[in-house]
Amino acid sequence: MDDFSDSVSTTSSSSSSSSSSSIITNFPLISAFFAFTIAQCAKFFTAWYKERRWDLKQLIGSGGMPSSHSATVTALAMAVGFQEGFGGPLFATALILACVVLNQIVYELPAEHPLAESRPLRELLGHTPAQVIAGALLGIVTAVIGHAIILVCSQI
Repeated sequence: MDDFSDSVSTTSSSSSSSSSSSIITNFPLISAFFAFTIAQCAKFFTAWYKERRWDLKQLIGSGGMPSSHSATVTALAMAVGFQEGFGGPLFATALILACVVLNQIVYELPAEHPLAESRPLRELLGHTPAQVIAGALLGIVTAVIGHAIILVCSQI
């Protein structure tokens, strides 16, 4: 019983001491954050290209090309896969989360919903499949580039 107590206290003390500095080196979190930031900035420029006017709301708003939600969850899932392995339970959890989020993004309001006729609101609440795919590809690319950077830096 004494060995078990020592093992538990060693594990808990080592995890608590490393948890304070781990957030700044958390690859999945950083990858998801960068994918979200890149997608939001890209919306700003795609909105200008489409409408020929600058719209600062695009930097913080939802909807538009590419989907920052799909970029965030796919970057998270890919980064978890790179870090923890694609066969483990953490990747499975991240993948299921990504699938649920992507499915919800594409989901449209039912025709009987009172706001379904309001086209501008519908565009803000959901994404087209192309926007979701573009966001997902952005998330994958962000995680792959981040993983490559980590591999290069670990060789130095």
